[in-house]
Amino acid sequence: MKFREIPTAALVLGVNVTDHDLTFRGLSDVLQDNITPYVALLEAKDCPGIKNLMQKLMGQLMNCDIDVDSLEDEDCVQVSQNRIRCSMSSLISWYESIKKKTDSETPSKKRNSSSRYWQSPPVVVIFKDMESFTTKVLQDFIVISSQHIHELPLVLIFGIATSPMIIHRLLPHSVSSLLCIELFQSLSCKEHLSTIIDKLLLTSRFPFKLGAKVLQVLINIFLYHDFSVQNFIKGFQLCIVEHFYSQPLSVLCCQVADIKKRTYSLSHDQCENIRRLPSFRRYVEKQESGKQVALLTNDSFLKEETAKLLEDLHVYHENYVSILRCLHVFTSSLPKYPLGKQIRELHCACLENRVWETEEYESSLQLARMLNKTDLVNMLQQCVEILMSSSGREFDKTAEKLKEFLTQFQNLEAEASQERDVSVSSQKELQKKTDLYHLQKTLLEMKESRRSKKLTKFEMLRFEVVDYIDSLVRKYLVPAEDRTLHEIVYFNTASVLRGHLNAAPRTALHTALNNPHWYLKLFCRELASADKQLGTLFKELGNLSCEGNSGKSSVGGTHFSVHALAMIFSFFIYSRKEILSPTPIRMTVHREKSSVCYSFQTLSY
Repeated sequence: MKFREIPTAALVLGVNVTDHDLTFRGLSDVLQDNITPYVALLEAKDCPGIKNLMQKLMGQLMNCDIDVDSLEDEDCVQVSQNRIRCSMSSLISWYESIKKKTDSETPSKKRNSSSRYWQSPPVVVIFKDMESFTTKVLQDFIVISSQHIHELPLVLIFGIATSPMIIHRLLPHSVSSLLCIELFQSLSCKEHLSTIIDKLLLTSRFPFKLGAKVLQVLINIFLYHDFSVQNFIKGFQLCIVEHFYSQPLSVLCCQVADIKKRTYSLSHDQCENIRRLPSFRRYVEKQESGKQVALLTNDSFLKEETAKLLEDLHVYHENYVSILRCLHVFTSSLPKYPLGKQIRELHCACLENRVWETEEYESSLQLARMLNKTDLVNMLQQCVEILMSSSGREFDKTAEKLKEFLTQFQNLEAEASQERDVSVSSQKELQKKTDLYHLQKTLLEMKESRRSKKLTKFEMLRFEVVDYIDSLVRKYLVPAEDRTLHEIVYFNTASVLRGHLNAAPRTALHTALNNPHWYLKLFCRELASADKQLGTLFKELGNLSCEGNSGKSSVGGTHFSVHALAMIFSFFIYSRKEILSPTPIRMTVHREKSSVCYSFQTLSY
């Protein structure tokens, strides 16, 4: 690094701009905990000019906490922004004063502070959205800072959403040459999403699960709207809140250790709620008549059966996740990825319907039956590792079976070498035969054997492996909707989630005008009289808007504003504390040449 060069980190974060704030806050905390207390976060909207940038920079640095315990005077170094001139010389003077106070500490305090920070901690300036900064502001700040780099140890961090080439597009060579740039690339937002799904959904640690349609809604919003991992997490949290708020039996969505305790404490009404579940009805219909009567009339017997079913559902989740990962090992490397490249795509396909009945699954099996030996052995080894690390109790025999397949593949190598020796010897014998009749006969026999060629041992073993994986899929990857009591742990109401996350202003406006208490949630007897008053008001406003539409064009544009005014006024009336005793309202209309004015007055009894 040259003498005047400024150490610079170009941090490429991707297009998920809504997540950048969280990333930079975490980065700032790590830097302040381990390297330097002097960290400033700058945004383009706060720095339209170099003066604003310096003011923001000094304001953040001088008001930061400089480890009060390590300084002798307890005032720390909080400097009033109004008394000091925002310039680079002022910033250097402030840094030198801080450094002198740190150097004058007692040896014990100095050792404690040096263990936390560097001996000469740098000043780190983070530009959160570099693309949004104006070129002149960046150029001026870099040029000024490079002239004082020997007095002020400055480090720059550029937050980049698009490409590192934006640095050279914004800055000319004379300015960019003053930076010693090191490039850092964060993981893509899709990889972060896969990690979240893997840690939260594809595990048996957490009992709450998302249904196929709900998960697809969240993934579609992520992929086609904002790429925001943070918004995906908020949507997932919203699903949790909605499930536990709307599902009366969500009290049973708990860890396995708490299932029996919570099940046996259910009330009679909660037992009736269990009997009303569609999946439980299907389960009862499959039982014998005596057991059906006990399930529908005996609460104690129902509680015991419910506890068993919930434990079976937990075991189903453990087995489901392990076999799903094994299937993903086979399908993620196939050409054109019939079942998807990411495990989340395979998970949605398995949740939605019986995956073995789909065309994509059939094409995946056909491609898997053409895998070469090396890939097949590697896949089997990965599956063995997955099953050995699984908490499922049923996979010991399955892992042993896969190990047997691996042993058979190893034995095939020795047999293949012997077959090669036999074929070489037969060719030598063929070359020795000079009789034309015998030569012709031998060639005809070889031709017939090629026509009716049988499967080799490797091909037969490969078919056997694929068929065994297919049997595991059919046994363990049954859709969750086919399991009894899945409604307790699965959130499936995708329409509710869309209503919360997908904006529909026209629908919301229509609902607010026709049925305001849908949003206000006020259901009382006295609301009827208020509804009557507002209904009259809306009718008069609608008539006025119609009159305006039939008049001049300047007045005709009041149609939407009238309804918007009606909506706002209805919210105002309904939000009054006197809603239990509605207040009469008088509306006065003032019509002028090109406008209509409205005034409202509350009347006392």
